[in-house]
Amino acid sequence: MKIVVSIPAYNEEKTLASVIKRINAVTKKLKHKSEVIVVDDGSTDKTAEIAKKAGAVVYSHPRNYGLGETFKTEIDKALERKADVIVHIDADGQYMPEEIPLLLEKIEKGADIVLGSRRVKGSKEIGRGMIRRIITLGANLYIRLMLGIKVRDCNSGFRAFSRKAMEKINPKTLESKGPAIVQEVLFRAHLKGLKIKEIPITFINRKKGKSKLGIRQLAMGYWMVSRLKMLHLMGRLR
Repeated sequence: MKIVVSIPAYNEEKTLASVIKRINAVTKKLKHKSEVIVVDDGSTDKTAEIAKKAGAVVYSHPRNYGLGETFKTEIDKALERKADVIVHIDADGQYMPEEIPLLLEKIEKGADIVLGSRRVKGSKEIGRGMIRRIITLGANLYIRLMLGIKVRDCNSGFRAFSRKAMEKINPKTLESKGPAIVQEVLFRAHLKGLKIKEIPITFINRKKGKSKLGIRQLAMGYWMVSRLKMLHLMGRLR
């Protein structure tokens, strides 16, 4: 089995090297083949250079396209590289690469998609303010009600996908351009009857760099969730 750990990155020069180093420390202990790829989404800093020096395979967009297009590039390149399992982890250091084996364990037991969840028993959130927690709770409730997804953490940026799951979802057909891509993937997986599992993880609030998720991105995400529901009701999304 081959594992590709995929990282989307936009101006993450302050955190990326550490994340890649920690991933490599974990994957070299696995019994499976593995590699790290980084999709640099038009960064204006040294993100791409740092990723290459850290040993990752780097694919660069000519400009900032957004998380949706970056995710599609990630999956496309991972499948090209013969991945059997794709692990998606953010570049900001908020998720722990040391927990990658926990996701892989569930994939090996038959799950199609495994989420590192902040909302299930046993999970921990460190350094995260109450306002952010309330926003996340409200967003998850809205997404679950609108899309009928039985997932408690619909926004997690730490996930593992089997090759079969990605081929069934067909990333080239995904519509979301921004952060709502993570909900669209779950919705399409739900509609196709794929097996989605959640495991508890430790989430550590960002210590370096700047978050890319603002009010505008949140509003666009809510709108896209509504659009996905509408497309499904119209029979254009199955």
